[in-house]
Amino acid sequence: MSVEIRELECFLVLAEELHFGRTGERLYVSQGRVSQLIRALEQRIGARLVDRTSRRVRLTPLGEDFLGALRPAYAALRATVDDARAAALGGSGPLRIGFQGVAGYGFMDVVREFGDRYPGCETWITELPLCDPFGPLHRDEVDTAVVLLPVKEPALVLGPVFSRRPQYLAVFHRHPFAGRAGLDAEELAGAPLVGVAAPAPDYWREAQAPSRTPSGTPVPRGPAAGTLQEGLSLVAADRGVMLLCHPTTEYHQRRDVVYVPVAGLPESAVGLVWHGERENARIRAFADAVAGDLTGPGR
Repeated sequence: MSVEIRELECFLVLAEELHFGRTGERLYVSQGRVSQLIRALEQRIGARLVDRTSRRVRLTPLGEDFLGALRPAYAALRATVDDARAAALGGSGPLRIGFQGVAGYGFMDVVREFGDRYPGCETWITELPLCDPFGPLHRDEVDTAVVLLPVKEPALVLGPVFSRRPQYLAVFHRHPFAGRAGLDAEELAGAPLVGVAAPAPDYWREAQAPSRTPSGTPVPRGPAAGTLQEGLSLVAADRGVMLLCHPTTEYHQRRDVVYVPVAGLPESAVGLVWHGERENARIRAFADAVAGDLTGPGR
């Protein structure tokens, strides 16, 4: 029978997670799809690789042996593909990568590794303003960008999604919220929320600075910021509070701003995005590197 790479990748992730739900999250498929892929692989082999009950998941002895043989083989396969891509990408020009203030979180490690893997493809890094996450892609100023979700632009392609974390509220260090260990999303109604300035689309601005709490209570509108530093400066001036993703809070520590986790809001996440009409081999290779190093087997 032919070998299905997706089945092997699913098995590798499941062997790490030992949990069907978490495996599905890492592969961006449903839990049912994970079960389907594992069953298909077991049928190809002719024996069970995984014992699963309502309480635990573990590899069978055959599954352990298969895992030990598969890992180096999978790594060798990836290396072969990387070598071929390196040859294909040589001399094809730079890859222009935009980011929204979150490029430090494992992502720069991927950029460095990508450069080592494809020395013929130079990478340029550009910071994108908070208020214009998608404009540089539409204007062909960058080839791909790491942006906060959601992404609903019809012309753009959403690739790997990573860094799913709880949201935090940035507050002035003397604000009443500053001494709290955590907040509930309903408490957002108690302080003006710094928003995002245009030209960011309305749906994206609403996601970063919701106008209502989950129960529907209006959230007071604070001033709008065009950049992350503007937003943090407004917080430091006690002009409002600001929702931020966890990576941003770790990389932008200030003595006059405190970050407090907020329960009851959807997790923040960032994704790699590019323009569908300008997709090329460099972008696909970089997206695969991000998926493999930040979301795929071995992460």
